[in-house]
Amino acid sequence: MSADSATQGWLSRLGGHPMLRALRRVADRRRQADGDYGWLFNPYTGDELVSLDCETTGLDTKTAELVSIAAVRIRDDRVLTSESLDLRLVRPDSLSGDSIRIHGLRGVDLEDGIEVEQALARLLDFIGNRPLVGWCIGFDLAVLDRYLKPRFGFALPNATIDVAQQYRRLMRRSHPELELQPGFETLAERLGVPVIGRHSALGDAVTTALMHLRLASGALVAKNA
Repeated sequence: MSADSATQGWLSRLGGHPMLRALRRVADRRRQADGDYGWLFNPYTGDELVSLDCETTGLDTKTAELVSIAAVRIRDDRVLTSESLDLRLVRPDSLSGDSIRIHGLRGVDLEDGIEVEQALARLLDFIGNRPLVGWCIGFDLAVLDRYLKPRFGFALPNATIDVAQQYRRLMRRSHPELELQPGFETLAERLGVPVIGRHSALGDAVTTALMHLRLASGALVAKNA
């Protein structure tokens, strides 16, 4: 279960104030300096981004359990679907009919799921220190960090791009009087982006990556010109 229009206003603010996140990142970097993941805190100098999405059992970041995690790399103006990560986890205790109706993953679909620590390790290796792109990404970070801190001793230090906020910033320049809370499907349609496997982690990650590229290319500005 990932954030949608009804909840994105407050979910997009999750993950803490930017200054607090920066202070926490400095503290984590010092603690991890000689550890296996110290390199994650180094500045990224490459040309890739990673689009990230998680499906969970609910929308409360304090209790939601991970069901699936997906990520796909972005290079230049391309979404590299051949370079993606799509993980299903062991069935969480709080899996219920309400969340299954959204993400579609039943208990039987998670029989071959992997343990959360293994999933997190694979995610860290895949994303590295690349900037992360997401839809209301504060939600995903809050859930992932809740799992990461007790197991690895740090929160994700990566820079982030929230596509919902990216859209609002662009629109405020031309329509500052509007209070905009775009829906995922609505924005995808407006940008001419296909919605791929909605509420599947990999599908949402790919769609979000495509929306980011369209926004970054100026497609929305051109459409409103």
